[in-house]
Amino acid sequence: MAQSSSIVVTLRQHLFKRNLTSLTLPHSPSLPSFSFSLRTTPHTPLSLSASFSSHTSMAHTSLPSADAGMDAVQRRLMFEDECILVDENDRVVGHDSKYNCHLMEKIEAENLLHRAFSVFLFNSKYELLLQQRSATKVTFPLVWTNTCCSHPLYRESELIDENALGVRNAAQRKLLDELGIVAEDVPVDKFTPLGRILYKAPSDGKWGEHELDYLLFIVRDVNVNPNPDEVADIKYVNRDQLKELLRKADAGEEGLKLSPWFRLVVDNFLFKWWDHLEQGTLGEATDMKTIHKLT
Repeated sequence: MAQSSSIVVTLRQHLFKRNLTSLTLPHSPSLPSFSFSLRTTPHTPLSLSASFSSHTSMAHTSLPSADAGMDAVQRRLMFEDECILVDENDRVVGHDSKYNCHLMEKIEAENLLHRAFSVFLFNSKYELLLQQRSATKVTFPLVWTNTCCSHPLYRESELIDENALGVRNAAQRKLLDELGIVAEDVPVDKFTPLGRILYKAPSDGKWGEHELDYLLFIVRDVNVNPNPDEVADIKYVNRDQLKELLRKADAGEEGLKLSPWFRLVVDNFLFKWWDHLEQGTLGEATDMKTIHKLT
């Protein structure tokens, strides 16, 4: 599967660069024949579909038996998405599938660390939009977290380091994909990168996170249309409502759980940054030079 996923990523880039809508590879006795087409969906305005046929065995593309029950959408993302591998100083050192980047076995054995982002979107009343992750998410299903949490991918537009532009491009992409928020409502230049954290957190015995996470604030009134493959629920909260959410999570009430990265940001930064946001002094809180290693 990893090999075919890399082919999909490469061919997707090929199509985009050449403004093509379809492509068929010539048949080879030793390789499957592929055909590709571009299509639009409500949550992914431009995506790639692929089909293949072959007389050769494709057994190597099968999922491990332990993953056979994985949701189809999450499975596709696990193998198609190529995360950006970085060192602890946030220097790019390579790339790997989302699947490998979230296997605790590989995280521990190879110290795989990938770049990520967390968006905190506020409306004009300075209420924070939270989401509950869908039940089909591979890591941390059904936990409550900040507006959007994901990864820039190993592609030209999301590798731009200057002013964290690549991360901001990725944030705009995922707000559409997860919450149906159109790009026009969240312009890239309206995101404020405030800082970076580095953390590791197991989700269960198999999966987990090891991320260098960019923290982005944005204030916009938006229309939200959650993608059920990604999001189970949403809510806006003010400070007091968030504190009550924290209390319930700490007390184990209602089975409520928070994502580990969200809790780290809440405990270390969120409320003081929230103050700066309302006072119009957010620039004073920005620190993109430090990478905070949190546990």
